[in-house]
Amino acid sequence: MLKLVERILGILSILSLAGVIIVVTIQILSRFLPFSYIWTEELTRYFFLFAISFGTPLALMRNEFINVDLLINKMKSSVRRFYDVAIYITILVLTLVISIEGYKFMLLGHNQRAATLPIQMSVVHASIFLMGLFLSIFAVVKIIQLLQNKELYVDGSEEE
Repeated sequence: MLKLVERILGILSILSLAGVIIVVTIQILSRFLPFSYIWTEELTRYFFLFAISFGTPLALMRNEFINVDLLINKMKSSVRRFYDVAIYITILVLTLVISIEGYKFMLLGHNQRAATLPIQMSVVHASIFLMGLFLSIFAVVKIIQLLQNKELYVDGSEEE
């Protein structure tokens, strides 16, 4: 199930980035035409928000965030595991707050429309909620993996 969610998020990230590229290309090409598309800037921003919202949880799950590990690599396995669990618990708490506040923000946008596009702002604001939700889920998964000694570290070794 987790692999399916990761795959879906990966596809949505790719589609969002492709949307950014396509809309920016349309915007650039329209500079040479006698008319311009005013909606391109706004749509680019929305695609970018969703690309971040879908890509960030994947980066967390795959350990692709920047990690200064000069001191961490010198820690004993048990200390490092405790440290990593504490980090993911902190991430979980923060992303739960993001999820809750993102949901409230999404509800605020229910009666608002985008400036140049015929969509409700709640659709755009949902990106914050979705990012927080998937980050929370993946933080819990990482904590469980660490507690079950299944977490792979950056060097590819499995801690014992």
